[in-house]
Amino acid sequence: MSLQPIIRALSQPLFAILLSFPALAQQPVPPIPSTGHPELDQYRASRISIYTDDFGQLARYREADAALAPPAAGETRVVFLGDSITDYWKLADFFPGKPYINRGIDGQTTPEMLVRFRQDVIALHPKVLVVLAGTNDIAGVTGPTSNEAIEANYASMAELARAHRIRMVFASILPAHNYTHDAEESFALRPRDRILALNRWLKDYCAKNGFVYLDYFSALVDERGMLKRALSDDGLHPTEAGYKIMAPLAEKAIQKALAEGSGG
Repeated sequence: MSLQPIIRALSQPLFAILLSFPALAQQPVPPIPSTGHPELDQYRASRISIYTDDFGQLARYREADAALAPPAAGETRVVFLGDSITDYWKLADFFPGKPYINRGIDGQTTPEMLVRFRQDVIALHPKVLVVLAGTNDIAGVTGPTSNEAIEANYASMAELARAHRIRMVFASILPAHNYTHDAEESFALRPRDRILALNRWLKDYCAKNGFVYLDYFSALVDERGMLKRALSDDGLHPTEAGYKIMAPLAEKAIQKALAEGSGG
């Protein structure tokens, strides 16, 4: 029996696919769908290589993680996981001498943090994890996202942490303001009702599951329900004055997690 007809039949689809590659390459790349917010559209366009080549941005901390020695005996290592609000926080200045590790990345959303959770959290063997996340999800940085989807990502982080005996601290989403021109679009992308709803969910989730809720929101909000003007220039990121308020709250929450054995 000759195998040639079978070989020809099997090779035909592959040959057709190979022929189609040049045609596909010549087609224009479709634009990113517009969000209706020019600054956000520009920001998302600037991150195309991240979304296509390294969605979780594992490359950001890969070498630093590999170079980090295991925790020393008696070391209370803490990882701060989050977006730009964490990324811009100079932990060494606010927690001198503490083995606190910054694993924030500018622009990230909760699904991106889950992608790098094993590398940037579990593999570092912290005793406590402080998560500050969700504001970019609300803003739609990686696409429209429901509160329920954000809550599911929070829960996945908590379950992973508990499985690895890491004590869990969930920080509230910060308020935003529109007191400056630079803050107007950022504020519009983060409806106050959604921030409040997610913070209520986080507080309740922590209470029901034995985690620590870190309430930054109440300490930073003004009488109009917005981030205090003196604590942020762009309506989103704290100034040094803002971090000075946040630092002792974070330290208190970390100590509470250690004392209660939360997540362990």
